Amino acid sequence: MTGSARPGPVGDHPGHPPARALRPAGTGRRARPLIGITGYVEPASWAVWRDVPASLVPQAYVRSVTAAGGRAVVLPPDDLDADVVDVLDGLLLAGGADVGPERYGQPVDPRTEPRPDRDAGESALLAAAFAADLPVLGVCRGMQLLAVAYGGTLHQHLPDVVGHDRHRPAPGVYGAHPVRFAPGSRTATVLAGVERVNSYHHQGVADPGGLTVTGWADDGVVEAVEDPARRFLLGVQWHPENDDDPRPVTALVRAARPG
Repeated sequence: MTGSARPGPVGDHPGHPPARALRPAGTGRRARPLIGITGYVEPASWAVWRDVPASLVPQAYVRSVTAAGGRAVVLPPDDLDADVVDVLDGLLLAGGADVGPERYGQPVDPRTEPRPDRDAGESALLAAAFAADLPVLGVCRGMQLLAVAYGGTLHQHLPDVVGHDRHRPAPGVYGAHPVRFAPGSRTATVLAGVERVNSYHHQGVADPGGLTVTGWADDGVVEAVEDPARRFLLGVQWHPENDDDPRPVTALVRAARPG
């Protein structure tokens, strides 16, 4: 099962260079590769403050990047420009709320909860990352955003398709299920020996667009996608940052090491 032969990603910035365009070399040296993690804006509470709009990501993302030898930088939603990509060595598209269905030509299902600010900011970051051939990892929502950027579409409510809710059993409860990977793919190499993953999502990839599907759950849900023409572009539907062995994050950091 593979994506179509479409030549590459599409999105808000159709004039970006092709996949093999090279990123200008940085002038400084860093001991650790700098990994941008896309953040949320959500009400948060701490100390005496309650329900204050805050830019945040779960610490598990930061911890997994640090453990892999990277330096994490949280990127709040911002669509004014994507110049920050010039100083990054890799980009991690974090999970979270749904991708807006207008981006893949569908009306909004009542159960879809989009975040237009994230869609706009992350699409701009992706366009710049594609132009720079920056290593990119998409996690959960991040994988879905990659599929949309490559011209694909999503299932807006997965239980309607698969007939169960094992991918998101209850609010705040992760599911777990078997997974298999396409032999010979980058995904299979990165995740050799992994047979079961966690999950927390109610949407999924319907059409991967120009991406290649390289992982599936036991019910056929798409669990991994990649673009083998790029230096490193991988999407996973589960949450490796919460695993004891977050191999996709480790692979991103390794791919992002300068030189």
